[in-house]
Formats: sequence, structure tokens, C-alpha cells
Amino acid sequence: MASVHQTLVFDPAGARLAGERHDGAGPTVVALHAGVTDRRCWREAIAHLGGGATVVSYDRRGYGETPPSSVPFSNLDDLLLVLDELDEGMVWLLGNSIGGELALDLALRVPDRVAGLILLAPAVSGAPELLLDPDTQRLSDLIDQALDAGNLDELNRLEAWLWLDGPGSREGRVGDPARALALAMNAIVIANEGVQAELEAGPDVRAWNLLSEITVPTTVGCGALDLTGIVTRSRALAKSLPRAEFVALDGVAHLPSLEAPAAVAQLVAGALER
Repeated sequence: MASVHQTLVFDPAGARLAGERHDGAGPTVVALHAGVTDRRCWREAIAHLGGGATVVSYDRRGYGETPPSSVPFSNLDDLLLVLDELDEGMVWLLGNSIGGELALDLALRVPDRVAGLILLAPAVSGAPELLLDPDTQRLSDLIDQALDAGNLDELNRLEAWLWLDGPGSREGRVGDPARALALAMNAIVIANEGVQAELEAGPDVRAWNLLSEITVPTTVGCGALDLTGIVTRSRALAKSLPRAEFVALDGVAHLPSLEAPAAVAQLVAGALER
């Protein structure tokens, strides 16, 4: 079994990044959370992994236990600082959604630091804008209305429906404790979002046009209940990367580590054995 986690603090200028480490027998995996979660989203999957890897996760600025930044910052530079402080050579990167985008961008910027990629419904810098299916468009419109009205509880409820349940699923398809955790994590994101957006900066990597340069082994997983455009993009990404395979995750949406942690642990274990 994986060890009881150790609390970590990474200390770039302008913020203290809260993190944790779960020691295991395998290679080191740095886990990068989605834009509506924080590092807590990985804990159940790490438990199912059972010590097959050492997993390090952290809250980006404005997420979880990491406060919003007081100065302009780059999430990519913060990730590089985390790797420098770990000082463990090449690592695997596990990223969900915007965390997957961060993993791809880092693999392009410093390829000698990355042993492989495990990407769950990843965003991709420079990719064409997603075409929204009718279910997603309907929820997106309601989210915009809640945001314009300043109704943050309604915004959180609708975003849980979109990202956790999936836009074509009934609201509440995923129950507690995953739902309660999703709402708690995203409430922090929503509270910090306005300040954070003004300060976040960084290089314009535009990975979509450079995918042939990413030659590390890569597994791209995507839930079948995710946004149609994200499923399509994930499949296209796997075809465009030189050493990638695509894994369909049946019965889950955009946040598989919350609703199917055992399946995510199996996907991670399989990727590390490639």
C-alpha cells in the first residue's frame, strides 16, 4: 500500500503552493488537477494505485489550500519549480483537463524532464475552439446567466452538472462523496477566479501545432460522457502524438479521478508499464 502522505510546501515568489507526496515503489508521477478541482481529486486514485508509484500533487495558485497570487505568475514556471525542488530527474506527468495542457506544454519546454504523459480529457494550448453540442450549449448559457447574476452557488451547481455528471447526463448522476468534494473544491476556485485571471501569465506555447515534437510515451484517456468536443479532441490528440494510445473510459465524464478512481489507477499503472 502507498504510504501515508507527507505534506509539502513549494515556495515560488508570490505564493506558497500546498502539496503532498505519497511514496511508492515505482517511478515518480506529478499529478496536475483540473480547473474546477484541487489536489484532493487524486487521493482516491492514489489509494487504488496501492504504492505502484510515488505520486506528488499540489494546488496551483488560487486552488485548494494555495492562496491566490499577489503578483503576476506562470503556472508553467511554478511546475518547473516543483520539479526542481523534487530533484528526482525525469518524472511522469498526470494531468486532467487544464492540468493536461500544463503537462503537454512542459513536455515541449523541457523534454529532458519528462519520462511520459498520462492525460485525462486534456486541454491543449493552441487547439481550435471547441464546437459545443446542444446539451453543452444549454448548460453553458445557464452558467453565463448565473455568473452575470453573481449567483455563485448556482454557478457551482451548474458547473458540477457540466463537468462531473456530463452535459448529456441527468443532474446528480454522480452522488456523494464525489459530488460533495467536487462542489467544495470548485467553490474555492469560483471565489478566487476573478483575481487570479488578471495575474496569470506565461509563454504562449501553442502545443497543438507542435505535437509531433512530443515523443515520450503518452496515454490519453477520456470519459465517454464528457463534452462531445473534448472526446473528439482527445482522440485526435492521441492520433497526432508519435507514441500515444487512446483509452476510452466508459460511464464517466470530465473528472474521472472523482467518479472512477479505480479505473484511473488502472490506467496509470498500465501507462507506467508501457
